[in-house]
Amino acid sequence: MGETTGIAWTDHTWNPWHGCRKISPGCKNCYMYRDKERYGQEPSVVLRSKTTFNDPLKWKSGRVFTCSWSDFFIEEADPWRHEAWEIIRQTPHLTYQILTKRPERMATHFPADWGHGWANVWLGISAENQKYADERLPILMTAKAAKRFVSAEPLLEPIYIQDDLMGMTSCGRPDWVIVGGESGPDARLFDPNWAWDLLRQCRRAETAFFMKQMGSHARSRFPMKHPHGADPMEWPKEFRVQEFPKD
Repeated sequence: MGETTGIAWTDHTWNPWHGCRKISPGCKNCYMYRDKERYGQEPSVVLRSKTTFNDPLKWKSGRVFTCSWSDFFIEEADPWRHEAWEIIRQTPHLTYQILTKRPERMATHFPADWGHGWANVWLGISAENQKYADERLPILMTAKAAKRFVSAEPLLEPIYIQDDLMGMTSCGRPDWVIVGGESGPDARLFDPNWAWDLLRQCRRAETAFFMKQMGSHARSRFPMKHPHGADPMEWPKEFRVQEFPKD
């Protein structure tokens, strides 16, 4: 993690802290838990990074997935978050993609000068099923931000976030939707039709759509060699959509 990453929708990962607590079904097979346990570490303990906290100060450009091994708004990180905001302030040439499962904490933990949102920060929520799409998306859509996005990964059931032809929620539409099936040895079912439904919703709302991966389970349905189903050239052509929000 750090300077380069295998995550298709970003350029860097930055973990000013690591460790997290599972709070919803999407967390069940968390890769961070799996990797930390492999090295004999306790994944539920949140720790400030000793080696990666200042990494963005070295990077010249790119998108930065922030807290890929934690949650930027987790309570345990409250003592350090102001330092992370300061690094983000000092690097306006980077675009920070902050994804959270705790959007209810965002409004009270923005910097004092947040205003309508900093130009280099995108805010996103995870929505693995309809329950959490309904709970988290309205909170996201009331937050001020340069861009707002939804990560439907791992997508565990069909979700619908379009209320009408003009927008995807009553509060407006997100700028971006990322979709992916679950990966790993215990990957749960991912039906590509769920992604197809979301793609159609995004098309109607003029929202950017990014198909990240089909997941490990879908390899039984399509002849894919990639272990996570993450090679677009192995997908049916209609799923090869990897868009970013417009500037």
